[in-house]
Amino acid sequence: MKKILLSTMALALSSTFAMADTVRLGTEGAYEPWNFINDAGEIDGFEREVGDELCARAELTCEWVTNDWDSIIPNLVSGNYDVIIAGMSITDERDEVIDFTQNYTPPDPSAFLATDAGLDVTSGVIAAQSSTIQAAFIAEEGWTLVEFPTPEETVAAVRAGEADAVLADEAFLKTFAEEDGLVILERKEALGGGVGLGVRETDGELKGKLDAAIQSMKDDGSLNELITKWEVSSTF
Repeated sequence: MKKILLSTMALALSSTFAMADTVRLGTEGAYEPWNFINDAGEIDGFEREVGDELCARAELTCEWVTNDWDSIIPNLVSGNYDVIIAGMSITDERDEVIDFTQNYTPPDPSAFLATDAGLDVTSGVIAAQSSTIQAAFIAEEGWTLVEFPTPEETVAAVRAGEADAVLADEAFLKTFAEEDGLVILERKEALGGGVGLGVRETDGELKGKLDAAIQSMKDDGSLNELITKWEVSSTF
């Protein structure tokens, strides 16, 4: 459940989605197992499977595009794509700029990855990806924060000794645990309100179709099956 923190911004919502058009799904492609680029150069992961199934159930023609994390909301608003599906947690701050569907994963705590299992994170240097709710949390707590543009760089900082730990979604950090002496700490932080699809505030019809598709996947258990398959969060 990657979380992006919006700085204060005034964005004009001038783009309108036409239901006859192809729906463009925007993702980062750099947050395994949520979304990543596989060896064939294709978008893969939990959200690839969820997105494809949602489009099928909503009877939408969809295509996938990638976008850097820091500009993923502004580029939705400006019309570069129609939906954000990138492990984005639903927050009140983001909801002031875009709309969200209902969540397709429930809220799960963030975790710390470090080289010292006994680390006191309150007195250490903690890395986080920039523009995330994890980074905002560290700053609000008054801890020492170091930010990086990509999630991989946060882990690299811990390996290199530039940071004592990284705070991120546990599903992402699990892909690095036990490598180079890295361990997930027992301490967890409950952040965010679950992960949802982001759409422009003007695209109510599209939001409605996607909401209905998400609900149908919850109702028949197929969403829980994918959550369990990719181990991204707890189930509904």
